[in-house]
Amino acid sequence: MAKSAQKIQLSASRDIPFNKLVLSQANVRRIKAGVSIGELAEDIARRTLLQSITVRPVLDEHGTETMFEIPAGGRRYRALELLVKQKRLARNAPIPCVIRLEGTPEEDSLAENIQRAPLHPLDQFRAFLTLREKGQSEEEIAAAFFVSVAVVKQRLRLASVSPNLLDIYAEDGMTLDQLMAFTVNPDHERQEQVWEAIQRSYNKEAYQIRRLLTEGAVRASDKRAQYVGEDYLAAGAPIMRDLFQSDDGGWLQDVALLERLVAEKLARDAEPIRMEGWKWVQTAIDFPYGHTYGLRHLQGERQPLIEEEVATRESLRLEAAQLEADYSEADEIPEEVDMRLGEIEAALEAMEDRPVIYAQEDIARAGVFVSIDGSGRLRVERGYVRPEDEAQSEEPEASIAGRDIEEAAGAGSTAAVMPHPDASDGDDAVRASPVEDEEDEGVRPLPDKLLTELTAYRTLALREALGNDPDTAFLAALHALCLRLFYRYGSDTCLEIEAKNVCFGAQAPGLSDTPIAANVDARHLDWSQQLPAEPQDLWDALTTFDVEARQQLFAHCISLTVNAVHEPWSRRPRAVAHADCLAVSLSLDIAATGWTPTIDNFLGRVTKARMVQAVRETRGADTARRIEGLKKGDMAQEAEQLLSGTNWLPEPLRTPGHPLNVSAQTSFNPAGPEDSAAVEQSAAIESESAIDEIPPRDNADRASVDGPQGIAAE
Repeated sequence: MAKSAQKIQLSASRDIPFNKLVLSQANVRRIKAGVSIGELAEDIARRTLLQSITVRPVLDEHGTETMFEIPAGGRRYRALELLVKQKRLARNAPIPCVIRLEGTPEEDSLAENIQRAPLHPLDQFRAFLTLREKGQSEEEIAAAFFVSVAVVKQRLRLASVSPNLLDIYAEDGMTLDQLMAFTVNPDHERQEQVWEAIQRSYNKEAYQIRRLLTEGAVRASDKRAQYVGEDYLAAGAPIMRDLFQSDDGGWLQDVALLERLVAEKLARDAEPIRMEGWKWVQTAIDFPYGHTYGLRHLQGERQPLIEEEVATRESLRLEAAQLEADYSEADEIPEEVDMRLGEIEAALEAMEDRPVIYAQEDIARAGVFVSIDGSGRLRVERGYVRPEDEAQSEEPEASIAGRDIEEAAGAGSTAAVMPHPDASDGDDAVRASPVEDEEDEGVRPLPDKLLTELTAYRTLALREALGNDPDTAFLAALHALCLRLFYRYGSDTCLEIEAKNVCFGAQAPGLSDTPIAANVDARHLDWSQQLPAEPQDLWDALTTFDVEARQQLFAHCISLTVNAVHEPWSRRPRAVAHADCLAVSLSLDIAATGWTPTIDNFLGRVTKARMVQAVRETRGADTARRIEGLKKGDMAQEAEQLLSGTNWLPEPLRTPGHPLNVSAQTSFNPAGPEDSAAVEQSAAIESESAIDEIPPRDNADRASVDGPQGIAAE
């Protein structure tokens, strides 16, 4: 008869009063990990003890059980101890225990911790989803597992990815970073298409997945989205959000709806402006920088302040001056005083920014540009006159010029218009003897040839005199420059000086939204308001300016003629070299103007070698080596963070001979697999706790990474 196999006998279990339990020094766990004792205590209070404690009896000399040591389950014991101290659990409360007699305490402790299999992250994602489907709110789930609501939202979003992709993740065919990237777009079909696409690509990074999933969408930080954001939300249109990285408000998916809402709102906002009576109102999301050059800008007049407003303005100025005087020597201005000064400043600015009043005849021939500025606000540029809308004189310019010549000749004046040197000598009257026929009555016009000779002599005399009078020469040059740069038809000068103002809005999109563009435009507007409306009055106006005003106006005019733009189709090495000379003379510091390298304007459009070189120049070789192994998109993100605030500039923006004024920053920890490791290694109770929250990276997933990538010409 065959012998039956011996059956396994499990260790006995029984309830032991808490005050009979003590910690054992044989517990192999020495390092704290997982959820805190306080969280575990709250979990036990909510659900009671879900796992028995392993104990070994302590015997006296008679073999009687006196106490029970705990080699495995020390954290549970400390959580129970905390509940006893809080008087939420009785000291003699029965605790379910498993009593071990065989082996050693160290073996018990080691086996319990090693043999435990942590919960797979996907199982937790799906468990959260199950609780949500059973009616628990996100707040209730967060409270039950002692995590934030944001963590619950992340887990639910991960569980909502395509089931096919979740199966791939469960089989370790996809990293957690990649899975998190797929949560950006809820479309399962699109998610699977992108997964298939990256299998055929060398670039399988998370940023590439996000870029593919969001291509065609519009970032919420875009000026269009900011302009009609509320209307877009009211329409219930979809917005993609990234719960794991900073997304600047997400991406607007319905681009057609967005464009329609922008066009409709621009039309609505432009309608009251049309009702003002302007000849034309042109609307666009954006106009290229310099779109108003070549158009005459009407000055208009600011709406005057009434007596009450004038009194209020003076009162506010006095109050501000008094507050500044009272706290001029204080180390710190009180918050309420600072707030009051801000209110006064805002009120004074509102008074200064009063509506401009235009004459009705000017409105009838001028127009308005309506667009959206960089922050999503409406930009209205009133009072621009096109060349074809300028008021025409009743008689042609040639007739006026001929009449002026005749009158000048009749009066014996030497003023005349110099004809072209190749012009013919004219008719018989021109070739006739200079002696007038005695039979002629009255004064005849001077012959063309004679006028040419006389005005040539006068021109030479003007050159000689002007060459000896620097002040008048400066005024004449300034007059010629202003005619070309501030007036459409600036022919009221005898100086052959041409001032070309090159527009480059198409080469540099978004340039009109920069602070330096605003400064240049404001300065030009200020001067245009100080100059007369008609070019023939310009000379007299300039003679009334003092020396300092003339110099400032001259500097502004010259500045508008600068063209140091690199154009592939027009190589101008000497002009670029002269731009370097100007930069040196001006001690130009581009970093001080607010330019800083970002993924959009530089890093996303150059090679990895250039990014590493920039980091090496600012942070040193060690930090540069630490990012060399990153993919291009990740490297661009980290380089942007590293270069922020360092004043680093690429070569085309540096001033020759001036050292790069780099401001070093603190140390840097490059992003690595820690984000996903923190998720996968967390556990709820005794290494089975809720997954730790994934902190979003501040500067991750920039707009340009999601946009097309440029390749630098090395």
